[in-house]
Amino acid sequence: MLLADERAQVCEYARRLTADGLVVGTSGNISVRVGEHVAVTPTGVAYEDLRPADVPVVALDGSPVDGELRPTSELPMHLTIYRRAEDPDGAPVTAVVHTHSAHATAVSTLVDEVPPIHYMLASIGPTARVAEYATYGTEALAEAMLTALDGRRGCLLANHGTVTYGDGLSAAYHRAQQLEWCCQVWLLARSAGAPAVLPKYEVERVADKLRTYGQP
Repeated sequence: MLLADERAQVCEYARRLTADGLVVGTSGNISVRVGEHVAVTPTGVAYEDLRPADVPVVALDGSPVDGELRPTSELPMHLTIYRRAEDPDGAPVTAVVHTHSAHATAVSTLVDEVPPIHYMLASIGPTARVAEYATYGTEALAEAMLTALDGRRGCLLANHGTVTYGDGLSAAYHRAQQLEWCCQVWLLARSAGAPAVLPKYEVERVADKLRTYGQP
């Protein structure tokens, strides 16, 4: 089976989306790129029932390559990231995670960007912008998202959710979790007053430290 390991990863992380409360039902989607091929969640399939053979594989132009099921309706967002997004550090872009996480979606209705309320927002960028609203599954949404992603590894989608990317699903998923958590912290702080945010130089310092974070 073409991209067997990657399709299995898509199933694993799709189920994590539900377990971690980042989506409800069949909302949200995940993809992994290998060369000119992309394995992506299908549309309208319950994640607990998802099997590797159910995960369609498409080319970078969206044409079907393998699999019987139709890909997610948000395929334009995924393909736009793979074709046009650039990691701020020049790292490969090989995985995309799209969530409907509650706190981030709530924040997307209130502000144009999430300020550095916590240093872990540096895993996304100096801030997390909110892309202008557009109907789901459209090229207009993909273009709005791409604008918000400039110099960032993730963004909020107005009245919709989040998108994050990385070199591998582990990195992309971790950023989705961190972005949702930072939005939750911002909402809690904002409900009590005007939260203090970190200065630009500190976010830049943390971004440098994160490049070598973890085990070698």
